[in-house]
Amino acid sequence: MPHLTNDPSLKPFRRKLRKDQTDAEAKMWQQLRNKRLDGFKFFRQYSCGPYILDFYCSEKRLAIELDGSQHLAAELYDKVRTQYLKENNIDVIRFWNNQVLEDMDVVLETIWQKLNTESNFP
Repeated sequence: MPHLTNDPSLKPFRRKLRKDQTDAEAKMWQQLRNKRLDGFKFFRQYSCGPYILDFYCSEKRLAIELDGSQHLAAELYDKVRTQYLKENNIDVIRFWNNQVLEDMDVVLETIWQKLNTESNFP
C-alpha cells in the first residue's frame, strides 16, 4: 500500500532537496522553522503521494510552494499536482522565488492570513 505522506522511498530525495535548497527556500525556512510563524509547525520537503512539498503545515493542511523560472514551463504539471493535493484536502499557496527574496513581509502576511482562516476542507 503506498504512503500518502513521507513515503520512506522518497526520503533520500527529500534529504537531498533540503541540502540543496534555493536561496528563497533558505530564507523562507528561517521564517517558518521552530514554530516562528504564529506557533504553527512547518515541515520542509515533506512528501505527499508522489509529490514533495516545499513547506507543509499538517495542522492546517497547507502546502507552500516556491516557484522559480522552471515552473513557467511546468504549468500543466503544477495544475495536476495542485489538483492531487486538493483531492487529498491539502490547500496550496504558491509564491515566486523573487517574491520571497524581495517582499518577505507580504509573503508572510499572506501565509498568516491563510493559516488563521477556516479551511476550505472539512
